[in-house]
This record gives sequence, C-alpha cells and structure tokens, in this order.
Amino acid sequence: MKCYCLRMGNTFKNVKNSSKNYMVFTLGQRWISDTESELGLGTVVAIDTRMITLLFPATGENRLYARSDSPVTRVIFNPGDTVTSHEGWQMQVDEVRNDNDLITYIGTRLDTEETHVMLREVMLDSKLVFSKPQDRLFAGQLDRMDRFALRFRARKYQSEQYRLPVSGLRGMRTNLIPHQLHIAHDVGRRHAPRVLLADEVGLGKTIEAGMIIQQQLLAGRAERVLIVVPETLQHQWLVEMLRRFNLRFALFDDDRYAEAQHDSDNAFDTEQLIICSLDFVRRNKQRLDKLADADWDLMVVDEAHHLAWSEGEPSREYQVIEKLAEKTPGVLLLTATPEQLGMESHFARLRLLDPDRFHDFAAFVEEQQHFRPIADAVTSLLADHAISQNEMNMINELVGEQDIEPLLQVANSDREGKQDARSELISMLMDRHGTSRVLFRNTRNGVKGFPKRELHAIRLPLPAQYQTAIKVSGIMGTRKSAEARARDLLYPEQIYQEFEGDTGTWWNFDPRVEWLMGYLTSNRKEKVLVICAQAATALQLEQVLREREGIRAAVFHEGLSIIERDRAAAWFASEENGAQVLLCSEIGSEGRNFQFASRLVMFDLPFNPDLLEQRIGRLDRIGQAHDIQILVPWLEKTAQAVLLRWYHEGLDAFEHTCPTGRAIYDSVNAELINYLAAPENSDGFDDFISECRKQHDALKFQLEQGRDRLLELNSNGGEAAQALANTIAEQDNDTELVNFALNLFDIVGINQEDRSDNLIVLTPSDHMLVPDFPGLPEDGCTITFNRDQALSREDTQFITWEHPLIRNGLDLILSGDTGSCALSLLKNKALPVGTLLVEMIYVVESQAPKHLQLTRFLPPTPVRLLLDRNGTNLAGKVEFESFNRQLNAVNRHTGSKLVNAVQQDVHAILTLAEKEVVSEARAVIDAARREASEKLGAELSRLEALKAVNPNIRDDEVEALETNRQQVLESLDEANWRLDALRLIVVTHQ
Repeated sequence: MKCYCLRMGNTFKNVKNSSKNYMVFTLGQRWISDTESELGLGTVVAIDTRMITLLFPATGENRLYARSDSPVTRVIFNPGDTVTSHEGWQMQVDEVRNDNDLITYIGTRLDTEETHVMLREVMLDSKLVFSKPQDRLFAGQLDRMDRFALRFRARKYQSEQYRLPVSGLRGMRTNLIPHQLHIAHDVGRRHAPRVLLADEVGLGKTIEAGMIIQQQLLAGRAERVLIVVPETLQHQWLVEMLRRFNLRFALFDDDRYAEAQHDSDNAFDTEQLIICSLDFVRRNKQRLDKLADADWDLMVVDEAHHLAWSEGEPSREYQVIEKLAEKTPGVLLLTATPEQLGMESHFARLRLLDPDRFHDFAAFVEEQQHFRPIADAVTSLLADHAISQNEMNMINELVGEQDIEPLLQVANSDREGKQDARSELISMLMDRHGTSRVLFRNTRNGVKGFPKRELHAIRLPLPAQYQTAIKVSGIMGTRKSAEARARDLLYPEQIYQEFEGDTGTWWNFDPRVEWLMGYLTSNRKEKVLVICAQAATALQLEQVLREREGIRAAVFHEGLSIIERDRAAAWFASEENGAQVLLCSEIGSEGRNFQFASRLVMFDLPFNPDLLEQRIGRLDRIGQAHDIQILVPWLEKTAQAVLLRWYHEGLDAFEHTCPTGRAIYDSVNAELINYLAAPENSDGFDDFISECRKQHDALKFQLEQGRDRLLELNSNGGEAAQALANTIAEQDNDTELVNFALNLFDIVGINQEDRSDNLIVLTPSDHMLVPDFPGLPEDGCTITFNRDQALSREDTQFITWEHPLIRNGLDLILSGDTGSCALSLLKNKALPVGTLLVEMIYVVESQAPKHLQLTRFLPPTPVRLLLDRNGTNLAGKVEFESFNRQLNAVNRHTGSKLVNAVQQDVHAILTLAEKEVVSEARAVIDAARREASEKLGAELSRLEALKAVNPNIRDDEVEALETNRQQVLESLDEANWRLDALRLIVVTHQ
C-alpha cells in the first residue's frame, strides 16, 4: 500500500495558515496519531477555537489536541492504492476528489469488480496499520535513531550467526569438552538421528543428549521431544535441561497427567517437551497408547541398559520403549558401555534403533568378528612405524573397491603429506566400521582431563549410646529381613533417634560431628561438599555447624524447590561471602555437579556401588582442576566399617571408577548383606573381600581387552573435535554480543543493574515494548556473558547469541516495525544545507519450512543502500557505524515536517533504489544457491558412498537428504527481497 499522508496547512495551497500556525481541520476528516499509531485511523468529531477532538473507532477512545502543531498526520490515499471500507470490502482507488477538505475515493471494488464506486473517507476502515517503512515514514510514524541502528545490527548479527558452522552448540552452560561437542555436532545435524550414547560414567552422556536436543530444536528438525528416565532421575533431567540448555520441559506424573486430560483428548499434546518416568508409562496401557500416539519427533531414554531383553522374552519395560521407538523418528538411548552390557544386551539396544538391520543375534555376533581386522589396520596407521606388506595387503583388501595404492605409498614414506594420507586411510576404514554411525562410546582412558581420587578413611570409636541402641534394635527387629537390618545398621544415628524421639541429640556425642567441625575449621578456605543419606541428617548438621562454630553451610535436599536448590548451590559457589560447606542428602544431590570444589566428605556410605559413584561424580567430572580428596569418617565395629572395606579393598571404588561394581554386587549381594547385618561376625570376611577383588580384576581385564579402539577414535573426534571447541571458545569473547545485548535490553525497556564479578541483574520495567518479555521472569534474573562465571554460579543465566533472551529480543525487534523508519540530521558544512540522503535496508530471504534449515545458506540477509537525489549508492564508501556516529536525532514533530517537505524527492529515490537493489540481492541469492548445491551435493555423495560399504546407513536417511536438497534449491529459486527499514538523512549546518 502506498500511502500519501500530508500535514494540513503545510502542503495544500488552498490552506492559509494564521499567525498562530493553526492546522486546518474539518469534521469527518481522517487523521492518524504520530505518537499512538496503535489507535488506528481517527475521525475529527469536534472542533472549537483552539482544540479539536479525534475519535479512534478501532479502540473506542477519544483524544483532545491543540489545533496548532498537533502530533497528528492527515491521511490521504493515492490513485492505485487499495483501501478498505468499514464494512470490510476493498476498493482500488482510481480517482481522489477533494470537496471542502473532505476526501472521496472513486474506484473499483475488488470483490464484485463494480466500477465507479464512491467511498467517503469517513467510511474507511479504522483499523489502519502502516507496516511498510515508507508508509510509516509518510504517516509521520518516525522511530528513534537508536532503534533504527539496533534493527540494522539485529539483521546483520542474526544473518552472521545463522551461517556459523557451530550454530546450535554455543548456547549451553557447559564446559567445552571436545568429545561431547563432536558427538553433538555429528548427531545433532542428522535427520531423525537414532543412536546409542554409551560413554563411561562421568563423561557427560546427559550433556551430549541435551546438546543434540537443542540442535534439533533450533534447526527445526524436531519440535516435540520426549525424555523417558528412571523415576529417581526425573528432576536431574529437568534441572539439566533448564539450567544448561534453557529448555523448559514439563514433568508428567499421575497428577499432571490427570490435570492435562481436562485440556485435551490426549494429555500429552498439551506440551511440546515432556519428561516422564518409565514406571509412569509402564503401569498403564492406555497411557502408553496415548504417549505413542502423540507424534514425537525425538525420544531420549536414559539408563537404557536396564531394559532387560532375551530372544523371545523381552521385559515389559523393553516392550514399552520398543513401542515408542517404532512411532518416533529420532531415538537417543543412553546406556552403559557395550563391554559392561555384554553382547546380547548390546544387541538388544541396537535392535531398538533399527529392528530391520539388527534382527538376528547370531548374525550380529558373526558380523562383529569381521571388524577386528579393520581395528587392527587402524592401529597400524595410528602407530608411527612403517606399514608392513601384510598390513598394506589387509588395508587393500578392506578398501578393495577403491584404488588406494598412491595413498599407501605416501602413508608409508617420509614425504610431505604422510600424516594426511594416513588420516584419509583411517577415515575410509572407519566408514566401514559396523556400528560406528549408530554407537558413540568414549572411555576415561581415551579422554584427558580427569583428576586423581584419594581416599582418607578416618577411623572413629563407636559411642556407647549407639552400641546400646543397636543392641536394642537387634532384639526388637528379629523379624526383619537381613537386608532391612543391614540398611538400618548403616545409619546408627537414625536408630538412636527413633528410640529417643524429639529429645534425642545424637550430634552431641557422635565423633563424626566433632571430626567434621575440626576439619572444616582447619580448612576454612576450602569448599567442602558433605553428602549423607537423609535430608534430616543434613539439616541437623547445618544447625550444629552454624551454632557451635559459625560455619557457613548451605543445605541441599529433596524437600527444596528447584529455585531454592539453585540459591543454595549459588551460595556455595560464591567466592565472596559464600558458604564454606554444602550439606547434601542422597536424592537432593542428584544432577548437580560442583567441579569448583575438590573435597568430598561422606558422612555415611550408600548401600550400593552405583550410588557411591554418583556421590563421587558430583566432583569427579571432566574439567575438574584438582585431585579429589575423599574423606570418610567411619565408626568401628559397624556396618559402615564392613561396607568401607568392601568398596575400597574389594572393588577399588573410591580411588577409581568401578565399571564392575553393579555386576559384582548382583553376584555377591546376599553374602554382603549378611556381613552388613551382623558386622560383629567377621568370620570369612577377609576371604570374601579377596574373592571380590579377584572378580573385579578379572572383569576389569575383560572389559579392557574388549575395548573397541576404532570406535573410541570415531567417538572422540580427534583434532576436529578440539578445533570445534576452540572455535566456540573464541566466540565466547564476543564483545559485539555484549554491546548489542545491553543496547537491546535498554531499548526494550529492561532495567539493568551492574553487580560485581561481571554480573548484571535484569528486571522488568513499566515501560517495556511488550508487557511480558519472553524469557524474563517477573522477579528478574542475573546474567553473565562469561562461561566460567556461569558454570560456577547456577543462579545466573549464560548469555550467548542462542540464549532465549537474545533470540526473543531479535524476534521482537525484527518481527515488528521497531526501528523500521527514522530521520536524522547530518551536521556537515562540506555539503549544502538540505542535501538529502536515504538509507535503505533491504532483506533478502526465502520462505521455507524450518526443517529445511535454509538459513545455513540464505538467512534473512540485509543489503544496505545509501542513495542521494541522483540515485548514487554511497553505501560501499560510507560504513554504517562510523556514519551513524556522525548523525543527530530530531524530534518526531519536526521530523514529520521535514518528511513532508521532501516527500516527492523521497518517492523518486525509492523508485531508483528498487532498480539498484536488484543486482546486489540477486548476487546474494546466487551465492547461496551455489553453496547449497555444492555442500548438499557433497553430503549426499558421501552418504551414498557410505551406504555402499556400511549397512548402518538407513535408506530413509539418504532419501531425506535428497529430498532436502531438492526442496532447498527450489526454495532458493523462489527467494526475494523487500524493504525492511529506511532512514532519511538531511544535511544541516546548525
């Protein structure tokens, strides 16, 4: 719509201005407010000597204005424009009549094609919105100059960010661990990925899954994601997804499901991102059917190694996941390593991913044996010695369909390119590896960055009070099972407290409490994590430490909300007046890692080795900078003493990760429980410990021998993974992001308060562009641009280009008209007064479904023109930022007068610009098409070549990539451009 808007009294020749510069108004005229354009089209309904009244029918509001220099603009349409009547029908204007300052439009109705239809301006539709920059300009709806600059920068930065190869990997609040980034980069870009993530404990499978989920969501490959986990891990996943990836999952349990049933026939359709427990689904067939019918794009299953399966006898849990996997295109299974699982169990996981490919267990076992020569060949190439003739023959045989003799000659020489040749041969061999595309498995042996673990066992006497309580408990609990007695005896303070009730004060005589206070006071500069089994124990210890020694201790248990846990964790993490110690219960510590601390006190011991590793895993994570000191104060002649020896001497579980722990526990748990239930009976215990250690050593040796080093090489990504991490690290120091974000928050109207340590507190204000800014909580939030700061402060938001605050801010600015129209003054005596320049920002784009990821090749790309009256484009010589700094703002009222004065010139320049932009926009589109054709063609060729030698490449992957390529190129052929923003610049000498 071309809108011709004039200020009465300034343009019409028949209007005579009085000395008071009154504007000429007539009842029934249509005007628009310069300051409240959202009111729509106003009608003059009352006029007196000094004031006029406008009624805005679209909102039902009246406004009273002075007749002189009012902030309103007369609206008159031109021939060729399309106008809408208040009844809703539209008309193309052929003629404009002016009768006593009232306009009548004559034209053709678009619905009936009736000609010579007359429409008086008073009958125009009042819901008039000027959306095009030129329409807003001529309507006097000028933006502030800084908003125009923000809009251009938003366009520029958004375009640049879309093109980056690490897009989707920068926004997570995690350390930049190369092997994690490699897996996420590989899997996250696939169509409907179906993979097994089987890294050893502590290597970050949850992080890898989160990265993949985030990439799939940002790229539009997935919109609906389901995470199925054991019940005890639900909150851990909820916290990890929210705090690390800003993904707000809904936790579905019985109550939430019942509530959601009122809102939809299928309760699972009420949320896009859902976490639920396997037990929640398993218990109810109807619920499972609803879940399977909910059209998920991606499903993640944690602890998948617990899904029992044997040929002909799958467990109920396995069948549940199998049904969901059949209905869901993308599936991520998080599981133990293949060596821990055993061949049959490993096959069962692969069968969930691709039942057509993995349908026969015997055939799978035989196939796996054929990959040993490939691994041996890669080992030879990785070694620096010369390749023997036998090894070359083996490599030639494995890659028989290609002529690799020239590569082998270079690889076996001292010539330049030797390492490149070996790397290329390794890549060819890895392509032929049976499950390397569907299985990722890293081990601690293959990944650097882990600390040592040192155990300090502190022997303490058993108090008489506990001896009495244990003796009485034994007499009264004769009917209890051995396991129940064993569990009770691990925590003597609970036995004592049960007998004494509220009057019991076990902390007054328990030597562990005295030792803990002494240790903390002697190491006041150290951050110490204390874990105990029960929340009550943690709460009682906090009170004792605070009251007796003034020790600052935060408490972390399952009774706290996620926000309360965040605050406790942040207080513990703070270097300035932070808590020295964090007291955690067993359940409360799930999902939280504290790598900044390196001292762990186990006030008691957990019942099974998995929980022990989970406790140590709070500190023993990749990226931990110090050796971990594990302190265990234990009471002699108790079940604790028995369990301590079994963990340390039988399993070596304190000072090393223990992949054998669960298997050995399952085989000896009955005997172990008997020793725990009767700790005073030590007959045969030494032999029991010795036998467990033999089992541990033998099983660990088997696991080590079974390592698939070729798989590890493919899983950790090597130098390419490190380069990926380095690229993201460089972008972490992006000063452009900091400047843009602060400018964005300021213009949106978000309050900013600087804090110490590079922290900024954001809070909503009463004058924001929108009442509720997406991603900004009502009570505000604390942000940082520093990754290390964000990792140590869980109560902070880590701001990157991918953070919701930035992405929502970009959407808010670019989806509306903020900054799309402005006017500035250029004080430059080298140019004549009144020199006119028009700065135009065109956007080259193509409309396409998000899953095509067209933004990889053609994101909305700004093309800047700076034209004078002759149509000369000065943009190449006049850089935006330096030019912008020379300009001065002008108030809206004065600006509107200037616009009216140069309106005809601006129309002429805009016409010249439409011709000028064609070549530049077409060059952008052509470059994008060439890039897409080359890259997608190469991806397709590689996938087809892989499929020829590796049966794990699914047909649907190749078909999806070919379809994607065709649709991308078709969409690029339909790309176009439009004017997104413009700014008038008028030269002045004052």
